[in-house]
Amino acid sequence: MDFSSLPQTLGSLLTYHRESPLIFSSGLFWVLFVCFMPLYALMRRRKWQMLVFVIAFSLYFYYKCSGWFFLLLVSTSVIDWFISRAMVQIESSAGRKWLVALSVVISLSVLGFFKYANFFLWNWNSMVEGNFQPLTLILPVGISFYTFQSISYIVDVYRKRIAPADTWGEYLFFLSFFPALVAGPIVRAENFLPQLKKNRRASHSEIFGGLWLIITGVVKKAVIADYIAQYNDLIFNSPGAYSGFESLMGVIGYTMQIYCDFSGYSDMAIGLALIMGFRLSINFNFPYKSKSLTEFWRRWHISLSTWLRDYVYIPIGGNRKGTFRTYLNNFLTMLIGGLWHGAAWKFIFWGGMHGIGLIVNKLCRPITSRLDGKTWFDLAAGCLTLIYVSLLWVFFRAESFTDAVVIIRTIFTDFAPQCIIPFIQFRTLWVILMTFIITVHFLPQDWHDTAATLFIRAPWIVRLLIFLIVIQLVVEFSSADVTPFIYFQF
Repeated sequence: MDFSSLPQTLGSLLTYHRESPLIFSSGLFWVLFVCFMPLYALMRRRKWQMLVFVIAFSLYFYYKCSGWFFLLLVSTSVIDWFISRAMVQIESSAGRKWLVALSVVISLSVLGFFKYANFFLWNWNSMVEGNFQPLTLILPVGISFYTFQSISYIVDVYRKRIAPADTWGEYLFFLSFFPALVAGPIVRAENFLPQLKKNRRASHSEIFGGLWLIITGVVKKAVIADYIAQYNDLIFNSPGAYSGFESLMGVIGYTMQIYCDFSGYSDMAIGLALIMGFRLSINFNFPYKSKSLTEFWRRWHISLSTWLRDYVYIPIGGNRKGTFRTYLNNFLTMLIGGLWHGAAWKFIFWGGMHGIGLIVNKLCRPITSRLDGKTWFDLAAGCLTLIYVSLLWVFFRAESFTDAVVIIRTIFTDFAPQCIIPFIQFRTLWVILMTFIITVHFLPQDWHDTAATLFIRAPWIVRLLIFLIVIQLVVEFSSADVTPFIYFQF
């Protein structure tokens, strides 16, 4: 056995490589996780040993994703834990409000600097016609997610919904928990910290239920999303260079790609946590089945939509200030949601159009409520919702607002139906994968539940066979480089 390369291998494992972050769909992560779990199981009943071990692994995982920015996460945890402890010592309502404001300002200032500084400076430069040179900033992976977690923790302590974490270690464990660290779901302290106190082992059904979620997540991300992305990227990288039909296929493809990519990550995150004995909330519930935009946001990125509801929409008035304010609050909340996704006008437009869609949805509710349940109406409403969502995904994905307009215009002005047969012949595997994921997505919920139950109850040899088949699929479909998750940029 040649040990001469061992120092180099260890050095690579301990070094951050920006071009190859450690992500759930990489082979290195699973090798590390397989080594992690036996040690975790041995320490599970020794709470403080388990805490330190998981925190160390989580920080190592974050370091391999985002380099030395893991220190920023640690600093956030220190500041917010001390502020939360100070809040319980202060009886003055004004003093508690000042502490909440201090925490929120610090968190949003850090997020704003890394994520929005160049955006605001660029727009200021355009107004004053200056010679602006963008700042050299690298966005820390997952900063939007853990910032929202820290804000919700501080606000919930202020509202006395939860008690502050007893120790800084427990709070750092919550904030850095690696399954949900870099791309959600956004975890609430009120749901997570009580589980940490119970410190219970995962049951048999939880372990294999978690494994089923991991398998489905890997298929969605590493097999389907990464493959269909190859064609979708051609369309979005060269808007106007393809026919309307080809552009339409790219739009439909991205609609399914972003779902498979993000829900696949969430499935893996929830599955990993479940194997470790922690339950994270569902983040996607077959969103393209929705019959309205309101329903879509109850099914899509649920942890974000409920966070925006509880910490933005309700605090600015919700539906308590009359009809006009209700509509305005919906619109403002979705604008903030759009800006959260990225520092660009296209994201603000995307969020604003979802806000307008929600307003129209509410305005039409007196009519649509009388038609709910009728087959023809449900089908029409579902198609209209999906078309609206898909067209807005074009602005979300395109490099610029102009590119998005070109792609949409091409679909409606240069459809070129003669491209259909050649497309199917040349992109056969793409069509097969798209047909598969669309069909699976629209299957009844009971079918999905039954599949999970059958896997959990199956003999070990069947589960092993399914696992090996998935591994083989990943190997067959994998590209030369591991493709980061879409939501890593947020």
